[in-house]
Amino acid sequence: MKIWTVRAGRYGEQEQTCLDEGLVTIGWNDLPDLRKFKTREALFEEFQKRFDNNSNVSVGNKVGQMWRFANEIAIDDIVALPSKSQPVIHIGKITGDYKYEKKDKDGEVLHWRPVKWLKSIPRAEFDQDLLYSFGSLLTVSQVSRNQAVERVLSLVDEKKSKPKTVGITFDETEDEFDVEQFAKDQIIKIIDRKFKGHAFAKLVEQILKAQGYITQLSPPGADGGFDIMAASGALGFENPRVCVQVKSTSAQVDVKILRELQGVMRKVNSDLGLLVSWSGFNNKVLSEAKEEFFFIRLWSANDIIDNIFKFYDKFSDEMKADLPLKRFWMLVEE
Repeated sequence: MKIWTVRAGRYGEQEQTCLDEGLVTIGWNDLPDLRKFKTREALFEEFQKRFDNNSNVSVGNKVGQMWRFANEIAIDDIVALPSKSQPVIHIGKITGDYKYEKKDKDGEVLHWRPVKWLKSIPRAEFDQDLLYSFGSLLTVSQVSRNQAVERVLSLVDEKKSKPKTVGITFDETEDEFDVEQFAKDQIIKIIDRKFKGHAFAKLVEQILKAQGYITQLSPPGADGGFDIMAASGALGFENPRVCVQVKSTSAQVDVKILRELQGVMRKVNSDLGLLVSWSGFNNKVLSEAKEEFFFIRLWSANDIIDNIFKFYDKFSDEMKADLPLKRFWMLVEE
């Protein structure tokens, strides 16, 4: 059994289709059924004919991914789909052979493999070397880390004990990987370890203060349905008035928490609501939140990290000491 990373588009545009339809897919929809090519060389020649502005190296790289997707990924192999919208990695099992047929109404899914999705696991639960492999920029890549399958399956089934690993390293030869996501994952792990419960609420409050809000943080313990009250103006008497509920657990928030926040908002006469979940939200929450667009916002780990980057310079010295970060610039090579 092997484990593969298969992406759902550069910006995750096919992610929801993959989850809803039980599949993984790749792009290159201008190419015909990949089963008609009996060798990589034949697929290479066809690709060159259709996309003649690519170098041989680039063509070879893309053809290799397509070939692996259609011919090397086996039934019962494990597949990892890193989410672009949530701080999770979706884990599934390949249940069938490669197929070439329209799978969605827009015709965007043509090359696909059927998958049984097993679990969506927060990124913070994975070892850093696995996250490094999941960060490959390739659409299709094999994860070759030490005991990768066993370690991932132990996260899927919590009854399984995590295998002891020896000699986990980061100097293996890898494909190009997402440096930005790698840096975010390291910060996510620090926050996951150091900012639990009330400490996480203090971090969210720090972001709101940096945005110019006057805040009131509930004390540790029972919070009465909200963790933070935030408002505009010098004394916090101006609109908008925001009621904030914060969850730092490893489980995705369900719709019950969203509805509780709606009730608390009415009780305290807030204009807006902010629901923060470190591990993201299930599909029911995401669906209902769309109807509350003008009244409630959802923040997951991705939003927390983005806001930390944006407002870090305005954080207190105490918070900077707890979360020491350094900004740097690097060249983006397309």
